[in-house]
Amino acid sequence: MDNPNKFKIYSKYNNLIALNITPGHFATSSSHINYYVDMTSLKARRNEAKAAAKALVQEYVTTTIIDAIVCLDGTDIIGAYLADELTSAGILSANMHNTVYILTPEQTSSGQLMFRENYLPMIRGKNILVLLATATTGKTINSALECIEYYGGKIAGVSAIFSAADNIHGQHINTIFTTDDIPNYLTYPAVDCPMCKGGHPLTAIVNSFGYSKL
Repeated sequence: MDNPNKFKIYSKYNNLIALNITPGHFATSSSHINYYVDMTSLKARRNEAKAAAKALVQEYVTTTIIDAIVCLDGTDIIGAYLADELTSAGILSANMHNTVYILTPEQTSSGQLMFRENYLPMIRGKNILVLLATATTGKTINSALECIEYYGGKIAGVSAIFSAADNIHGQHINTIFTTDDIPNYLTYPAVDCPMCKGGHPLTAIVNSFGYSKL
């Protein structure tokens, strides 16, 4: 997206962990936001994904039993490195093979998350860490929690690269970036969006895969 006002922010943990921020008027599936937070390279580059995993693992070292990581928003690579970091740190696991499963749910046409039968032994009775890229309205987290609990999993924690809140649906969010790192970050229900009411056209439609300019 060619925007001269876009900028980059770096985490306090490691300068490899960075977000590309573009101001504008963007529509997600559940809200309108005034900044597009691009973390494509964090999710796709080995060294950046590994650095993000190292930043997130500190919350769980020696204190939490984690058997599986459910990855949303294309965070699978970060999830794999997070599993490595947990294992290297000696994290407790109840799995027979003393390992951490890395899973991604399917999404139905109605937006519900689901797992096939062959994955259920990796979820039922297991301690699950939910990993996602962005937590804003809480809709994705709520869907993930409902899905995991439906299949008999136990929530061990929720981690996000960027979160607009400390707690969502009663879950503490372990995050690298917060709204303190992005000044004036705002999110609104579409019907209450002041940018829409002010006659500002949408810049793009965005989701975990990227953006589509309008």
